[in-house]
Amino acid sequence: MKVFVAGASGVIGRPLVRQLVEAGHEVTGTTRREERAEEIRAAGATAAVCDALDAGALAAAVRAAEPEVVINQLTSLPQKYNPRKASFYAETDRVRREGGHYLVEAARQAGARRFITQSIAFLYAPEGDWVKGEDARPFDDAPGHFRAAVEAMLEHEREVVECPDFEGLVLRYGQFYGPGTYYAPDGHLGREVRRRRFPVVGPGTGTFSFLHVDDAAGATVAALDRGAPGVYNVVDDEPAQLREWLPVYAEALGAKPPRHVPVWLAKLVAGGSVAQMATELRGASNAKAKRELGWQPRYPSWREGFRTSG
Repeated sequence: MKVFVAGASGVIGRPLVRQLVEAGHEVTGTTRREERAEEIRAAGATAAVCDALDAGALAAAVRAAEPEVVINQLTSLPQKYNPRKASFYAETDRVRREGGHYLVEAARQAGARRFITQSIAFLYAPEGDWVKGEDARPFDDAPGHFRAAVEAMLEHEREVVECPDFEGLVLRYGQFYGPGTYYAPDGHLGREVRRRRFPVVGPGTGTFSFLHVDDAAGATVAALDRGAPGVYNVVDDEPAQLREWLPVYAEALGAKPPRHVPVWLAKLVAGGSVAQMATELRGASNAKAKRELGWQPRYPSWREGFRTSG
């Protein structure tokens, strides 16, 4: 089928385009920069160079592709992971609000039958069960800059799911690891762990759900023609507390074991939202995605993935 991927040169876009082409689909992918367009072409897809914040250019690219399915993988995160700064979220929030809206309109006008968009599986409120299903309350009253990020994400989710002109699916991805991510060996968090600057905070009870980028792409391919409209957590099989996974990750990187610091010190150095994530973050269940999308992660656990995926 004809598939349009917005954000085809990004961390998820690259493996997604490869997997779509390998599955026999006719793919058009966007990138903002001409130098990245050749990577898309080399993967066997058609490249469309345009800015997602240019509504007219984006609509023209979608219209030319005549897609049956439109996939949104648009983000604009900085290289350095620093959620304490408003700028860390700001550009991606804008891309999600404006670029996401323009893409929905372009897909609708082009007559696409299905729209698949990315979201995040770590947006659940830190209350009750430690592992959440899709119906759990989102953290829309989060402190600091994360609140605006959650609001932008939920706004886009609603627009996609409630659009009457296509089937809208939201894939709430877990914490990404693998090539090009913050957790890659050469990524910002990988470097911080090797410097012992990523500690276990307090009891280390924050519960993380991870996802390899190849598995994110695989679930997205599965969603092309499976699953009813709605929201799906796309994460691996093993939600884990910070105190459990961080030493394994450090070992996989060849780093010394992480330090342990009290909550008050983490708040002082990294900010309250980071300390809260380290102690109160909720994980997510992938039961619905596995059942309704017929998807199985290649890396069912971060334990194997950290050591073998690179």
